[in-house]
Amino acid sequence: MAIRDKMRANAAHVLQPGENIQAVFGAQTTSQYFALISIWIIIFSNAYRVVVVTDRRILVCRSGRMRTTPVNEVLREVPRGTRIGPPSGLWWRCETLGEKLYVHKRFHKDVNAADGVAA
Repeated sequence: MAIRDKMRANAAHVLQPGENIQAVFGAQTTSQYFALISIWIIIFSNAYRVVVVTDRRILVCRSGRMRTTPVNEVLREVPRGTRIGPPSGLWWRCETLGEKLYVHKRFHKDVNAADGVAA
């Protein structure tokens, strides 16, 4: 099963009845560039997030410290009209979702897809 499919399946319990997922992508709270200083910074301070974009709202969910696919709880809810991107670079820093999140390049197409559906 692909990573996006796992995230979608794990996010089903946080959706309202009749709500549809339009995009889902992973993020993390600490920049990977801190690994150049010490890997321990990443291990102790990093937490993963799953961003679930639905037809009604955008959810930022806690995922844990070791894996990116579980969806444990909703940390914040953002209005659907919020523009997330545009992403750029290897690790893009996103500040529009209520906290500083770092999104890897493999999820940039998901961010663009979420912004494209909202427009």
